[in-house]
Amino acid sequence: MDISIFFLLLCLLQTFPLSSSNTFDTLRGTSLSVEKPSERLVSTNGEFLAGFFPVGDNAFCFSIWLNKSSVPTVVWMANRDEPVDGRGSTLSLLNEGKLILTNSLGYTIWTTKAAGLTSLGHQFATTAPKHRQFVLHNSTGFVIWQSFDSPIDTLLPQQALTMISSLISRRSQDDYSSGNYKLFFDNDNVLRLLFQGPTMSSLYWPDPWLTDPGQAGRSMYNTSRRALLDDLGNFESSDHFQFNATDYGVVLHRRLTLDPDGNLRSYSLQEMNGRWDWVVTYQAFSQPCRIHGICGPNSLCSYDHVSGRKCSCLQGFKMKDHTDWSYGCEPEFSISCNNTDESSFVQLAHVEYYGSDIEFHENATFQFCRDECLKRCDCNGFQYKFNAPSGYSNCYPKFLLLSGHHSPNFEGDFYLRLPKASPFNNKTPDEEKSLECSANISKQQRRTYENKTVKLLLWFAIAVGGVEVTCILLVWFFLLRTSKHPDSDPASQGYLLTNRFKRFSFDELRKATRGFKEVIGRGAGGTVYKGVLPDQRVAAIKQLNVANQGEAEFLAEVNTIGMLNHMYLIEMWGYCAEGKHKLLVYEYMEHGSLAENLSANALDWKKRFEIAVGTAKGLAYLHEECLEWVLHCDVKPQNILLDSNYQPKVADFGLSKLVSRSMSDHSSFSRMRGTRGYMAPEWVYNLPITSKVDVYSYGIVLLEMVTGKSPNNMNTSDSGETREHKRLVTLVREYINIGTTTSKPWIEEFIDPMMAGKYDKAKMELLVKVALQCVAEDKNERPTMNQVVEMLIGHED
Repeated sequence: MDISIFFLLLCLLQTFPLSSSNTFDTLRGTSLSVEKPSERLVSTNGEFLAGFFPVGDNAFCFSIWLNKSSVPTVVWMANRDEPVDGRGSTLSLLNEGKLILTNSLGYTIWTTKAAGLTSLGHQFATTAPKHRQFVLHNSTGFVIWQSFDSPIDTLLPQQALTMISSLISRRSQDDYSSGNYKLFFDNDNVLRLLFQGPTMSSLYWPDPWLTDPGQAGRSMYNTSRRALLDDLGNFESSDHFQFNATDYGVVLHRRLTLDPDGNLRSYSLQEMNGRWDWVVTYQAFSQPCRIHGICGPNSLCSYDHVSGRKCSCLQGFKMKDHTDWSYGCEPEFSISCNNTDESSFVQLAHVEYYGSDIEFHENATFQFCRDECLKRCDCNGFQYKFNAPSGYSNCYPKFLLLSGHHSPNFEGDFYLRLPKASPFNNKTPDEEKSLECSANISKQQRRTYENKTVKLLLWFAIAVGGVEVTCILLVWFFLLRTSKHPDSDPASQGYLLTNRFKRFSFDELRKATRGFKEVIGRGAGGTVYKGVLPDQRVAAIKQLNVANQGEAEFLAEVNTIGMLNHMYLIEMWGYCAEGKHKLLVYEYMEHGSLAENLSANALDWKKRFEIAVGTAKGLAYLHEECLEWVLHCDVKPQNILLDSNYQPKVADFGLSKLVSRSMSDHSSFSRMRGTRGYMAPEWVYNLPITSKVDVYSYGIVLLEMVTGKSPNNMNTSDSGETREHKRLVTLVREYINIGTTTSKPWIEEFIDPMMAGKYDKAKMELLVKVALQCVAEDKNERPTMNQVVEMLIGHED
């Protein structure tokens, strides 16, 4: 029986010029050798390559990678966990109809199943019937094996994830071996994400605290267990999980990847300034510290506005493996189980540890929770959290400390158990050794041979590589120096994020606003119109005054805003960038701005206090918790919007105010920003600009909420900017001094008369005291927004 066997590769990225490579779309011969790197398989469109891909020193994996992107994008590997060496290793096509990968010693590293045919020829086809995958089939078209059936960490369009396949992340960006995260269909037919670390494993998506997958919109009532990403960017799973890419439609290439940090993201390949780079169009998590296993046991994951996500050991613990944070930390103390042992507890504010509860106590007092933990020698601490819907606190004693993270918006604390006489009791978490999670050192598998010829070639390659790298660096430095806008290239800032956004055409938004007819807001940044989108959602559409800004720069800033997701930040639904037209599409807020409501006497003292707390939480997220460091630069009542329940949403943040976390000097602003009366002294005196400018503006807003007086409407002939926004502050301080000397309630002297004497005196006084701290002349004396949240919430507790 004369049957032809051939295999096709469709998904590779080349590391050498195509013109110098011996490339073809079918295997012409019986094997490929690692010693001939120029011989590779190429898809008919020339964009995907298959061959031996270098993964370390003298270590190679047979792979498929994309040839179009600016950085090699591996989408499939045959031997990701067992690389072969660079001399004598081959991929062969055997007569019985299977592929076999052997190393230099002749050992089989990887193989496909045999075709089950008795007589096979070696006549090969010359055209590729598919694109994006590697196929072995006979001359009749019967598929014997295909790479789509065994994905690694990536799904390509039309590649299905099934009950017998899964995605497993890389170890790191540079280490292609299997990592700690897995996407798979569980036994209950639900698509889940799993962390499998060296010391623990746990499911973390959908949210594990949901007792029923139906609460996350998932269905267990299916048996197909199949998920697929199509070419337009729609992902659908048999458990009813579904999403559309933010750039839904026809694009050049898409992929869905389980990244090394445990986040599931979809990407599309887009051209930016002559470079083809991957742009994030969906991600499962906007807060990476929510992903389990990021920092390992007995550690804490937190955000820092400069260095981003960080891992640190708890007081009394030390890092277990300095090359890998997933091993976590180990204690430097011991707690015995005898009755004479005395323990103490250290409070970690706004820290949460998920799972590993010894037991659960509902409606428990703090003293009861503390005593319950002391009764158990296996109790390492307890979580104490106020449950707002029920109106009482719950107690969670822990026998393990896993998946810990700090969030200013978590309304609960963790109490760490330590020996009473321990020297660690006086330490703060900031004193503990802290390393960035990105510093995780992967352990790549490598092969090294002592052959002198190989060593000579290696030294020659290193020398040539050094010359090439030097040339590249010199060219890069020259381009950087001569570029008119060196920071405007979105690709230079890494993957661009367009999560949740839709790109509208200008005509769509003109129809939605009925020709930009109904104005609902106007400012220096642009005009806001009310509109109705095609899906009948009411939207606020802002036409920006940035006609001279380049599209790439505008998209880079919009994409960065896509990483911001918080209940007290206005939600952006989409944007438009067509020539001089730059527009943003936001959710519509029924009750307008805080400024409008203050002047209309629509807010009682309770609403004002809740608005103060919510606004502080939103600004704290911008400053300290999101992936990029964002200065608002224009905090004022007009930019605090109120929804149907009078919950605040901070608006008009992000554009042209995004600051990289890696910048040590945050004073590089080309012009003053903000609104007269709310601007910090730093703008006037040309001092370094930090997040404390927003703190100052927030303090002025608090005083305006309490007094009902705007800093811009004060009766003064003083034209000096600094003196003008001192007027309201000075007025309040004068009344406080008078009240102190006369023993009269000073809050009654200047509180907004619209509240008609109906207010909580203690809470209004708290707002004033916090406000006066925020408007300190010296920025170092002002609290952070996170500290403001703690002061306000602490008073409520």
